[in-house]
Amino acid sequence: MQSQSDKLVVLVTKGIESELSSVAFTIANGGIAAGLKVSVFLTSTGIDLVRKSGQRMTHVPPLDPLSTLIENFQQRGGSIWACPPCVASRGYTQEDLLDGVVIVGASAMHAEIRQGAATLSF
Repeated sequence: MQSQSDKLVVLVTKGIESELSSVAFTIANGGIAAGLKVSVFLTSTGIDLVRKSGQRMTHVPPLDPLSTLIENFQQRGGSIWACPPCVASRGYTQEDLLDGVVIVGASAMHAEIRQGAATLSF
């Protein structure tokens, strides 16, 4: 029998070019509103979502602008993790990313899953 968890991990592989990035953060914010501890793990072009000013390039009405969705997510206690090789392959460093974003390997995501976190992928 699977145990219940109050954790959600959202894996985001789509960047500023995709409406799925806004959908992912809308759902992540909804998870926090539902009382879940939510972490977002960014890979591939998803890294560009947390490059300083990168998220300001995306707005998918009627959803809130991506920059607002990410800001709200962080203010409400959501964690944002960025894949180290994906950050490096773009030539970014920690200083290029939004405050509060943690460059960390998939092991952080795996630890949450081992503790029963639900997962969603975008």
